[in-house]
Amino acid sequence: MSTAEPVKRGLRGFFRRLTTSRAEQEAEELKEDLDQYGATPIASCAQRRRFCVAGTLRTVTLRPRGGVPSLEAELYDGSDVVDLVWLGRRKIVGIEPGRVVRAEGLVSVQDGRKVMFNPRYELLPGSGQ
Repeated sequence: MSTAEPVKRGLRGFFRRLTTSRAEQEAEELKEDLDQYGATPIASCAQRRRFCVAGTLRTVTLRPRGGVPSLEAELYDGSDVVDLVWLGRRKIVGIEPGRVVRAEGLVSVQDGRKVMFNPRYELLPGSGQ
């Protein structure tokens, strides 16, 4: 390997960062972190199977389901989104927009969106701390 190769990669990466949007850059960074967290890309998650996913919470909303309060959070990993729903919860300390989370549970699809009910979760180091 010549000494020019790392410089080329560095310059190529620099120019790529200049020409891609901030959202595309964030998506790439999130995808790169999946292996570190032992997570499956959300886009690869099939319905009716258990998965471990990780990403950033985009939104957190309190919404009643069947007369029962539920806390809903949209998790984005750079490939897709999954809605995390905790039934009977009004608030969970640390579950807030911008927080990096790893969640594990059964993925289902409701109204065309991937959903995980009452997932096990772990708050991870990163944004939103």
